[in-house]
Amino acid sequence: MSALLEREQLRQRSDYTYKFNSRTGRHGWLRLTPAYSLKIVEELIVGHEQAKRIFDPFCGTGTTVLSAAYHGHEGVTTDINPFLVWLAQAKTAHYSPKQLSATREACASALDLVRKQSVEPVPAPPIHNIERWWSSKSLDFLRLLRSAIPAVSKEHSAERTLLLIAFCRTLIELSNAAFNHQSMSFKDDGQFDIGFDVDMAYVFTEDVRFVLSGASENPIGEGYVVLGDSRNPAEVVEGMFDLVVTSPPYANRMSYIRELRPYMYWLGFLINGRDAGELDWTAIGGTWGIATSRLTDWKRPTDYFKSTNLSAALDKIAQAGNKNGAVLANYVAKYFDDMWSHFLRLTPVLDRGAELHYIVGNSTFYGTLVSTELLYAEMLAALGFSEIECRAIRKRNSKKELVEFDVVARWKNG
Repeated sequence: MSALLEREQLRQRSDYTYKFNSRTGRHGWLRLTPAYSLKIVEELIVGHEQAKRIFDPFCGTGTTVLSAAYHGHEGVTTDINPFLVWLAQAKTAHYSPKQLSATREACASALDLVRKQSVEPVPAPPIHNIERWWSSKSLDFLRLLRSAIPAVSKEHSAERTLLLIAFCRTLIELSNAAFNHQSMSFKDDGQFDIGFDVDMAYVFTEDVRFVLSGASENPIGEGYVVLGDSRNPAEVVEGMFDLVVTSPPYANRMSYIRELRPYMYWLGFLINGRDAGELDWTAIGGTWGIATSRLTDWKRPTDYFKSTNLSAALDKIAQAGNKNGAVLANYVAKYFDDMWSHFLRLTPVLDRGAELHYIVGNSTFYGTLVSTELLYAEMLAALGFSEIECRAIRKRNSKKELVEFDVVARWKNG
């Protein structure tokens, strides 16, 4: 079957996106729109029962490491974002019935403090145009609740962690944010106010109930989540791994910091916009805030991956007729330079015969198709990987050229 025919027959499978995760136990605790599907991960892990140690160098919300632990494997994952590390650690932790009961009691105590206004509300987080996010009534409730949670729980306790996860769910449910697109947006003006008849305490109580339901199902394996840069995994994890299942950022200018900023500001992982931009600049594929302006003067390192296919795509994107073409060409170049650094330094933690699965989509810039999957394949081949395949999984949207792939490879046996 020709590649063109295969692409035409692909479907936009919602079960292969974040939508499949939304009500699946701990996997559904918090929503990150760009997250890849639990269904894909489950199929890969179930198909590799012999795998002893599974690695995900791009943690995200912890889908791979949690799935590995639930299936009795040892899963290890890293991320450069401290909020995502915190979330994945919470998702992979083991919780006792006593801790779950204590969390229910703490929930009731926190809401009692809110009703009586017996705590000083925390300052509103410095989110730009915060009034666009929450009505004044919602904001007042969230500020009181955010103050009440530490008042009824100990620092670093399971109770506080679980209540904060529920708080994150509630702050999104009470917001004007909409998640019916690939990227977070805001509801139409006609839907802008959630209304004054919403029982906010009930919303939080239900979110605590949902979180505790997932927390009651402890994984039989172990999941380890560490803060670290995927461009040098050996610095923070010890090998060897025989299976890698991951979904790195796509070369599509999607900013994870932008998507996560409400959680990160409310929980104190971000203090101001400059910090957000700095963190996004350190991440692969980040372009938010200061990260965009820095691309203008960015220069490729001397040891970048030499690819005629990539060079041709960069030249087309950078054409003078394309508005911001030079900056976008730098963005694409930096993305692949970072991924080349990742692949270069991945091999020291791979066992002989280790199998890799990278779920990634291609991209277009000014009509120029950037075949991310083929460029990954080029890099892997240059490093000595074998059995390399680019397996099409699904159409990403109505544009027939945008497809998600599973890039498969095997590390050398000798």
